[in-house]
Amino acid sequence: MPFKLPTQIPQFTLPAPVARIGAKLPQLPPTLALVTGLNLALGRMIPREPLEPLIGKRFAIRVLDAGLTLRFAYSIRGFRPIFDAGKPDLTISAKSRDFIALLAREEDPDTLFFSRRLLTEGDTDLGLLVKNTLDGIEMPRFDPSRFAPGEMLRRLRQRLAPPRGA
Repeated sequence: MPFKLPTQIPQFTLPAPVARIGAKLPQLPPTLALVTGLNLALGRMIPREPLEPLIGKRFAIRVLDAGLTLRFAYSIRGFRPIFDAGKPDLTISAKSRDFIALLAREEDPDTLFFSRRLLTEGDTDLGLLVKNTLDGIEMPRFDPSRFAPGEMLRRLRQRLAPPRGA
């Protein structure tokens, strides 16, 4: 029987001990991963012009069931981590499954917000601006078939094969 990936992200919540441990771990490594990804997308997938009102603003993303709080700011040079625990202008909180669903475009922010699975605190106008900016980003579509074992083996063989005519 061939392996079949789910077409929808399953409902899950990370176990409570994960959040307790995650909250005690350094938050800088995942924050650096986030700001690096955002900066790589700047100008490619995320246009800079709509982000001008975000210059100087401080953000926090809280992944509730992982115990993570990623603090960062936006400047004229791009996104950067912030190291103090000062109050952010906007905090966005959700469980890991809901953030994944947002990234995969399986769920939209409005649905998550009105079902109280996506929480925002702070400057509501800023939250609306961030939401509208994210809505306007053309994300590449996730194709689960690319991760089926047979397909992954085929691509690996293709990469490892000697060049034609060699």
